Amino acid sequence: MPHHLYLVRHGEQQDAEHGVEDGPLSARGVRQAHLVADRLSGVGFTEAYHSPLVRAEHTARVMHERLPATEFSPHALLMDCIPSGVDPEMPHSYQSFFSGVTDAEVEAGKAQMADAVEQWLTPRGERSDVLLVTHNFVIGWFVRHVLDAPDWKWMTLNQANGGLTVIHMRAGRPPQLLCHNDLGHLPVELRTGMPTALPV
Repeated sequence: MPHHLYLVRHGEQQDAEHGVEDGPLSARGVRQAHLVADRLSGVGFTEAYHSPLVRAEHTARVMHERLPATEFSPHALLMDCIPSGVDPEMPHSYQSFFSGVTDAEVEAGKAQMADAVEQWLTPRGERSDVLLVTHNFVIGWFVRHVLDAPDWKWMTLNQANGGLTVIHMRAGRPPQLLCHNDLGHLPVELRTGMPTALPV
């Protein structure tokens, strides 16, 4: 039976541009969460989880307003993390990112994402539609895994706030990436969170 994994990056965080590490959504982030929930309103989710961080929990709470039948639970495997470290194959321009990252953080991120892949990217015996509200790096790692790309490639896979990624799994077949960072539900002025401006 098919298993679908719906990945949503949390909405825009209030005061994120001022270096606040975690916090509630901005007014724009609330709108993003409402709109991605409206986009998903026809899906009967069998499970729904969110990262324990405030910005993801707030996103799930706002989405629940439009998806009242979907009950979200916090899950530690969806925490923001650094899923791999410096790789000799990685372009030098990416390596500066790791200047403030400890070996312990990298090892913890690797272990977390290995468990997350085992948890959610394994085909199941019954049909399931699972919704995860999480972070840019976590979604990037899931997509990298599906594409069987080198570990460091997660750094090249970015998701906008409220972006939707869907992965399809069926027993005996490799997972398929149905869509990545789909923003069709967001008007241009709500397309935030990418490292460079998105095309209109």
